[in-house]
Amino acid sequence: MTKVLYITAHPHDDTQSYSMAVGKAFIDTYKQVNPGDEVIHMDLYKENIPQIDADIFSGWGKLQSGAGFEELSEQEKAKVGRLGELSDQFVTADKYVFVTPLWNFSFPPVMKAYLDSVSVAGKSFKYTEQGPVGLLTDKKALHIQARGGIYSEGPAAEMEMGHRYLGVMMRFFGVPSFDGVFVEGHNAMSDKAQEIKENAIARAKDVAHTF
Repeated sequence: MTKVLYITAHPHDDTQSYSMAVGKAFIDTYKQVNPGDEVIHMDLYKENIPQIDADIFSGWGKLQSGAGFEELSEQEKAKVGRLGELSDQFVTADKYVFVTPLWNFSFPPVMKAYLDSVSVAGKSFKYTEQGPVGLLTDKKALHIQARGGIYSEGPAAEMEMGHRYLGVMMRFFGVPSFDGVFVEGHNAMSDKAQEIKENAIARAKDVAHTF
């Protein structure tokens, strides 16, 4: 059975968020086209996503020094254990759908924390004499992103760092297929906002048939 992680990073739902509305249209269509697939929704604003902090560094250090997991403090166990759960879930999935807004030229910080949690040597990549090599070579990924201005071209294009960062991480992990569906310009051209949203929803539904 194909496992899909539907990973959303927005505090609002599809009634208030353009990215979430397009994401919902995509995943609803995907489920209709692929009824046998398992779709797991990871709402990063509701999930426990530990940030890499002093407890985690301390726990990792103890484990690397030969200590058993049971020797960690309760805080270390909880955080290190949760990171292990997240990374294991990520590498066993077949497809990833990321849904984010563009905030201050990137995505919400909880998405960075999530990507940190799944970037694990020996799981999503490995070190070799030639440098790091991605291990997720049989996966595919999609990013659905809403951005109120125009970032696909023009002077603002180089300032977009959300989709580009995700692309870098997917390449680092070895994921061979990474595409994007963008809702763009609805703030800059507010009189066309509904049309922009509807066009993006139509594109998302089309992509869902072949993803």
